[in-house]
Amino acid sequence: MGRRGWAGVPPADDAQARERIIDAAIQSVALRGAAGTTLSNVATDLGVIRKTVYRYFTSTEELFAAVSDAAAERFVAQFEATFPTDVDDIADFVVEAMAFIIERFPDEPLLMLLLAGGYPTTFSRRMMAPAQIARVRTILVNRRVNWAELGYDDEMLDQLVEHMLRIMQSLILVPPDPPRMGRELRDYLRRWVGPVLFPASQRVPRPVG
Repeated sequence: MGRRGWAGVPPADDAQARERIIDAAIQSVALRGAAGTTLSNVATDLGVIRKTVYRYFTSTEELFAAVSDAAAERFVAQFEATFPTDVDDIADFVVEAMAFIIERFPDEPLLMLLLAGGYPTTFSRRMMAPAQIARVRTILVNRRVNWAELGYDDEMLDQLVEHMLRIMQSLILVPPDPPRMGRELRDYLRRWVGPVLFPASQRVPRPVG
């Protein structure tokens, strides 16, 4: 890479170039909002021509997808720093984890700016992407829980994560009015998510009639 642009300090490789473009996009969203952020002004901020940015991101939506992934990584790091690995009750942990994400999401300026900027479709797709399922799955398996003993193999664990993400996606993108918070949110999640965590063999069928 030549020394033209990039404030005179070109990236060492393509991976670093992508990282710097994403960082510039994050700063642009914070400054201009999502609606005011384009590939052109990201290129201007970096001191490169627009074609350079297009080499790594072919559209604003593709760039915002990378920005949302970076924000999600930071959010997961915050989560891991908040919750211990030892879990006494897995149902309570999952309920509390989901409530944490639902309640903290509005406090994440970058995610909210992108959402408010008219990119809910990008978030909908990214939340259900395999990488996101793997990210949330890691949160679960990092807890000291014998998932096999609870009746979960790898496929069932992925389906559990998908179920959790779909519920969180709905409550984040289309919240009730007024939004459920605190105890009300946890009671709701405990009622509709908690029972899923127990293996079918341990469920006692209700009598009919």
